[in-house]
Formats: sequence, C-alpha cells, structure tokens
Amino acid sequence: MRTQFLSLLLSAAAVVALSAVSSAQLTKDQQDQWLGAESHVAGMTGHAGAARTNDRRYCTGCHGDLGDGEGENAQWIDPKPRNFTLGIFKCRSTPTGTLPTDDDLYDTVGRGLITSNMPQWLPLTAQNRADLVAYVKHFSPRFQKEKPGEPLQIPPEPEVTPDRVKAGQEVFRKVECWKCHGVEGMGNGPSADTLTDDQNRPIKPYNFHDETRFKCGTTDQDLYRIFMTGLDGTPMPSFADNIKPDEAWDLVFYLRSLQPMHSKEKEIARQLGLKPINPNATPAAAPQQQQPKQQEQQQ
Repeated sequence: MRTQFLSLLLSAAAVVALSAVSSAQLTKDQQDQWLGAESHVAGMTGHAGAARTNDRRYCTGCHGDLGDGEGENAQWIDPKPRNFTLGIFKCRSTPTGTLPTDDDLYDTVGRGLITSNMPQWLPLTAQNRADLVAYVKHFSPRFQKEKPGEPLQIPPEPEVTPDRVKAGQEVFRKVECWKCHGVEGMGNGPSADTLTDDQNRPIKPYNFHDETRFKCGTTDQDLYRIFMTGLDGTPMPSFADNIKPDEAWDLVFYLRSLQPMHSKEKEIARQLGLKPINPNATPAAAPQQQQPKQQEQQQ
C-alpha cells in the first residue's frame, strides 16, 4: 500500500513539474528563433516575420508582446485575451487537446469571437490574416513540435423535424447541458457562477437567448463542431465520446429553437408547446413490445 501511494505521489509530482515547464515564461529571444513559422491557407503561405507591424497595431494591446495575454489592455477585458504561448484554442475543427489547423486560426482572425473583445478584423487582407496566423503560431513551442489534429468530418445535415427538435431537448437534459447553460439555455445554470477557464479565471457559459452568433461561427455545422470538439481552455468539453452524430444534430436543432431570431426550429418548438426541461425528470419509458403468442401445436 505504501509503495502504491509513493508511486502515485511521484507520478503526480512529475505531472506538476511537466506543467510548470510547459507554462514557463518564454523569452523574446526564444520566440524570435521561431519567426520562420509559416501558415498555409487557401493557396497562400503566411510568414510570421511579415506580420510584426500588424501584430503591433491590432493584437499586442491585448495579447501582449510575448503573446501571453498580458497586454496593457488585458486588465480591462473580460473574458481575458488568449495566451498564445500555451497553444490552447477554443475554436478548432480538430479533436479536443490537439492543435488547430491554420484554417481554424485564419477563420478566427476574420470572424472574431462573439461575447468577447476579439473583433472581426475586416481591415486585414487575406494575406495579412495568413501572416498573422503564422505569427500566432510562433509564440508557442507546441507548434514547433506538434502537428494539428485531424479535422472533424461533419456528416450531412438531416431535415429538421418535430421529432428531432424534441429529441434534441432530451439530449440537452441527458448530457446535462442545463447545469451550465440553464434549463432554458440562458447561461444561468446552477454551475454557471462556479466556472473557470484553464487559467482559473471566472468564465460565463453561453446564453442562447441573447445571441444569434456562436463563439466559433454562425452555421448549424459550426454548432455541431463545437459539441464534438469542445472549446479547449474552457469548461465546455467535447461530446464526441458521449453522443452519436444523429444526437448531435438533434441538439443543434433544439438549441436553435432557443435563439432570439425566427427559425423553423423555433416555430416547431412553439407548435409542440415545448416547456423548459425538468432536470429531475426521467425519460419516458419506451413502450413494451407485445410478445407474440405461442402458436398452438398442430394436432
């Protein structure tokens, strides 16, 4: 027993030591050695060295000279700017825990992040954005030794039906989305005030009632992707191992019914008379199939 305890203690110490090394403050000299970083997006090659001026103009004020999220404006911003040195990003098409693709970072620069201080950088040309992607990559040692994960393959979107919207509400209950997002998706669940990000800073869950855009996009495919990849660095996990693709689509349709704009899903929910979920309810039991009567033996 004592040996097992010591073994567990040493393993935990090793994990803590590894975390300390990976999160240690990088120096400008170290990062300058990675200024040869490139990105490859839509036939363009982005060069980190070409993005210095635009980074200084658009990014440094929040993300800092070292990309550590400690820019001069950071103290006034909530949620806090991303710490690029960690190589952890919310919006990805890749599995949880893996690096994003260059396209993922490129889309984030152009799209911005709703409910944050990260805007859409519309003044930038496509080449400017590609260069900035390479510059973001040069901040973190992860990009020097790891490759991006394999992008998620999203199956074709099925037709929206009343059965699917209703089934989506049951998925919302079953995987306990309500604990953070609330029983009506208003971001006021019982866990909402206890949530923290990967740097132990308070973070609020998304409020579906107030927004038409999502953190990482606007389409049904974007929302599906969020379920299946998670938002790394936040309490939002990946559900890839917990729900099937059909269930993920059902959840997309139900959540669409909670948003403020008019939609087919919202109209279906109204026609169904859907009420907020009851977290303590158990799903209705499936009707039992009648057992066929035994055939009378032929005489």
